[in-house]
Amino acid sequence: MTDTTLPHRPGLTRRRALILGAGALGAASTFGLRDAAAQVRLQITEGNFQPMPIAIPDFFGGSAADVETARNVSAIVTNNLRRSGLFAPIDPAAFIQKLSGADAPPNFADWRAIKAQALVAGQVTRQGDGRLAARFRLYDVFGGQQQAGQQYTTTPENWRRIAHIISDAIYERLTGDKGYFDTRIVYVDESGPKDRRVKRLAIMDQDGANVRYLTRGDDLVLTPRFSPSTQEITYMSFGQGDPRVYLLNIETNQREIVGNFPGMTFSPRFSPDGQRVIMSLQQGSNSNLFVMDLRSRATTRLTQSPAIDTAPSYSPDGARICFESDRGGSQQIYVMPSTGGQAQRISFGEGSYSTPVWSPRGDTIAFTKQGGGRFAIGIMRIDGSGERILTEGFHNEGPTFAPNGRVIMFFREGGGQSGPSLYSVDITGRNEQKIPTPSFASDPAWSPLLS
Repeated sequence: MTDTTLPHRPGLTRRRALILGAGALGAASTFGLRDAAAQVRLQITEGNFQPMPIAIPDFFGGSAADVETARNVSAIVTNNLRRSGLFAPIDPAAFIQKLSGADAPPNFADWRAIKAQALVAGQVTRQGDGRLAARFRLYDVFGGQQQAGQQYTTTPENWRRIAHIISDAIYERLTGDKGYFDTRIVYVDESGPKDRRVKRLAIMDQDGANVRYLTRGDDLVLTPRFSPSTQEITYMSFGQGDPRVYLLNIETNQREIVGNFPGMTFSPRFSPDGQRVIMSLQQGSNSNLFVMDLRSRATTRLTQSPAIDTAPSYSPDGARICFESDRGGSQQIYVMPSTGGQAQRISFGEGSYSTPVWSPRGDTIAFTKQGGGRFAIGIMRIDGSGERILTEGFHNEGPTFAPNGRVIMFFREGGGQSGPSLYSVDITGRNEQKIPTPSFASDPAWSPLLS
């Protein structure tokens, strides 16, 4: 079994309207793994996909005091895998065998009888130094063998991260893709009457837990975006007249102004190496794209268009950007080199396209599409082919990818709601989930996997 130590961590579109109007988890040692010619693996297709039945009994507690924490860890693992849409956790009432311990060999025939394809057994114990140790084993039920086994240690208050990391390990072993559960979401929390809405930056775990506020609500805030380091975000604030672009360290809460720019500033976003911020600056009735080097604070203009160019997003390798522009008469998506140059239009469907964002996988671009009084969230290949609508409604906007590129979060308002809420949908469009937040919520941004 691998032993890992976890570091402690303290806990028309809106943007368009504005433009026009204004201790460490250490590595675990793999135990008892046997190679096999065939191991259970989830095949993800867009056809007649069936979630994998998986059995996750309550984890064992090393002592009576650990039992509740152990059960909470297994409950989060269960919920994470269920919400992914790729797994179907089996009702514990159907279990035939009652495991005697996390390391006790399963009776695979009993688990095959209830159609389980995978089985997870785990335990959480308190060590002599007060730290928590959590371990799990993942079994291939039909192959009758263990597929993975790891142990993690952390401080007691970090038990939720252990649950997310175990979820990621199971997800990766069974799908072949990296997980996305040990991540955070930064978003705009909205509270109060609609005509006097208070907007604060907030951050939470990807499942809606551990909400923490990063700003007090004194100033209007918009479009928070994560740095690839996960420790810093960039966002817009309308604190003193014109909007300013800020950098905020989400652990220390220290912030600094990226720069003072004449006119309006919109849609700041980091480059993949975290060394640059790309943004849109309004100049008169139009706006163009600029990039700032965060070390030298030198600013370079990327577009020279008598139109509105905005919402830039880098490709994962940093070589290209996608952005939206009305240079052709309506809002559409364009792609060009990240250093500037010829821009190629890639969206040609009916309606207008906005808020493009490049997938971390590099193969698709997500977007908001408006037409017929409805807003849709969709994806297309980077050459514009293969457009697919994932979800639509009265007002959907602001897609952001999970770090593995398989899930998109966005916000929705209208349709009977008195304010915006966060939702997620997978890239097949099959699995849509509402994300719980204490208040109304908009403008989500998904972090990379935490380290």
